[in-house]
Amino acid sequence: MEFTANEVKQLVQKNYLLAVEVETLQGYDEFNYKITDVSGRKFILKITGEEKRYSFLDAQLRILEHLSVSAVAWNFQQILRNKNRQELTPIFKDGKQYYLRILSWLEGVCWAQVPHKNKELYLGLGSFLGKTDEAMQDFQHDALHRHYTWDISTAASANRLLHCIRDHEKRRLAGYFLLAFETEVLPVLDSLRHASIHNDANDYNVLVQNGEVSGLIDLGDMVYSALVNNVAIACTYAMLNTEDPLQAASWVIQGYHGAFPLTEQETDLIYYLVAARLCISVTQSAWQASLGSVNGHHFVTERDAWSLLNQLIRINPLKAADTFRKACGMSLLINAGEDYSPLLQERKTFIGANLSISYRKPLKIVKGALQYLYDDKGNTFIDCVNNVSHVGHCHPVVVKAMQKQIATLNTNTRYLSDHLVEFAKAIHRTLPSKLSVCYFTNSGSEANDLAIRMSRHFTRRNDVVVLDHAYHGTSTVAMEMSPYKFDGKGGSGQMPYIHKAISPDLYRGAYRYNDPEAGVKYAQDVQTILAENPGKVAAFICETLLGVGGQIPLPDHYLEAVYRHVREAGGVCIADEVQVGFGRVGEKFWGFELQQVEPDIVVLGKPIGNGHPLAAVVVTKEIAAAFNNGMEYFNTFGGNPVSMVTGRAVLDVIQSEDLQQHALETGNYLMKGLRGLMNKHTIISDVRGHGLFVGAEMVKNRNSMEPAVDEINKVVEEMKERGFLLSTDGPLYNVLKIKPPLVFSKENAADMVHHLDEVLSNL
Repeated sequence: MEFTANEVKQLVQKNYLLAVEVETLQGYDEFNYKITDVSGRKFILKITGEEKRYSFLDAQLRILEHLSVSAVAWNFQQILRNKNRQELTPIFKDGKQYYLRILSWLEGVCWAQVPHKNKELYLGLGSFLGKTDEAMQDFQHDALHRHYTWDISTAASANRLLHCIRDHEKRRLAGYFLLAFETEVLPVLDSLRHASIHNDANDYNVLVQNGEVSGLIDLGDMVYSALVNNVAIACTYAMLNTEDPLQAASWVIQGYHGAFPLTEQETDLIYYLVAARLCISVTQSAWQASLGSVNGHHFVTERDAWSLLNQLIRINPLKAADTFRKACGMSLLINAGEDYSPLLQERKTFIGANLSISYRKPLKIVKGALQYLYDDKGNTFIDCVNNVSHVGHCHPVVVKAMQKQIATLNTNTRYLSDHLVEFAKAIHRTLPSKLSVCYFTNSGSEANDLAIRMSRHFTRRNDVVVLDHAYHGTSTVAMEMSPYKFDGKGGSGQMPYIHKAISPDLYRGAYRYNDPEAGVKYAQDVQTILAENPGKVAAFICETLLGVGGQIPLPDHYLEAVYRHVREAGGVCIADEVQVGFGRVGEKFWGFELQQVEPDIVVLGKPIGNGHPLAAVVVTKEIAAAFNNGMEYFNTFGGNPVSMVTGRAVLDVIQSEDLQQHALETGNYLMKGLRGLMNKHTIISDVRGHGLFVGAEMVKNRNSMEPAVDEINKVVEEMKERGFLLSTDGPLYNVLKIKPPLVFSKENAADMVHHLDEVLSNL
């Protein structure tokens, strides 16, 4: 219950024998008033309810008393005693007890209101805090040993409020940084130096006058905690609304270290501590919003906090730690000149030589964060091509589900498990009803192998029809039905029971975009193969958008006609959804749905486990019955509990975060940008795809259609140098492959198109 200005006047007159004017100030959990006596002296009056313990109020007063004989004494408030020489005055209103205290007024404007901040001001803030912590290092008070929401050390508790953040991207971002806190900070927290700290040097508590820090107010967040949290909090608010937040923080850290030296361990954690503080802030704001709060203080930093979190995830944590170490004159973490020669030599010695490495200058990736990858040189990359990490690198929901299950149980499928059945049911709900029986494997290659084996059991035939340039995996059977491999360098050639159908390429093929019957015409090639091999073909298999074949969407009605021909010939239809499925194409959940068909067998892989080794084959009951011929099918870790929990978490994330719709909107936005580049740069001759399955074909000349192989390789390398990881695909190696994690944003897409425009202009 708030006190009126007149009530405050009477309380001051009665207890302090002062006649004052009163101005109400905003407060978070206390009533605050600015009072001015007849001589012009200014004070701040605070009224606190019973929810704050007397012992904690006493702690605040003892701290001011402790600091009154320190080097920073005049940067803190002094205590005004009442007529009875008491520091705290008990008062009563409507049967409730409150405590009133009056402190001296510190001159200055809030840090947030300083329009231009120079290096000296940041250094001064750090130095002031360092001197304060040095003065406080031997202060003790039992009331400060408390569990407190705004103590960074308790940041993991913010996880319980993540659900209050309605925006999927924001919730995912906060969840990632809380996961990083649990991974990087919690294991070492107990080993850090601890002390009583101010704990809230925010942009409204730090005062500035004449270009210098003039004061620090509000001791209501004091807590006994890790010492480094104090400077981390100051860095957090110093970084807000800055173009170079890393530079701002490094100046604060430099000033602090000069006054009160940090350890290397503390310095290396500041990046994660800053992010954790921001996560506490945004989850608290979201929680207050969910309660219907209209108190502006609950949301004062919300917009800026989200902005800084988005800046932080673009900063390589190793770069941050190295920058902060440099500010303190410590040994550095990054060796920019290292050329990886020793590692490359060991790889050459112990790893097969035909395991390729991307890029002319290899990357050593040390950490992933949603759509970002970080290398050991401090660089950050936007991942535009790793579709395996379907919902993002280290997605917090997926990681935590895996962690919990692997700490509980992992074993084979000979034991009953709810996870196995529940995940199979969840997959079934996304598919046509006739596709109801699941078999789990460890890789897409293994799944494709199994799919062919099952089709042969069902049809009692052996031959398989594939598309030219197709790729279906690395097992022996998968290699046999992958022209990309068996026709390529080192390939064993085409087996007599494998038949290649023409790739239905609307850009380079015999039937092109301007032919509305192209799909049906391409399907006739499959019909011809079937006619030439009567009674032999067990299955037709193809990706529902062609990946290695050139990022090619299938022509309208292609699969409709092909599936009809295959079934009429007694074969089964297999949809390879390994790289295509699970919402990537945006318009539909599965690629085959774009063609308005229902396959007999669907193969899932890669994205199903977000990088965890997991794949599946889903078939009709009839095919499953034929496969159950007396020979046991056993896959030691296909369907293990950890994999099942992981797959279920990935599926839940796709659905709960609306990632299919996100893929549609972001993919359309990206392709619009790329088509804009195609109108400007003649080297881009075709842009195609659905959702976040996108290809851009590059040629030297649009008339001759000569593939621009050297040029596209230069583009990929140059884009890497600019922080965008891309790759090439297609039988002529001239298609720019863009298949990012589904959390790839419109902002990422815009940045990629902008830089691609510059790279193409410089070719």
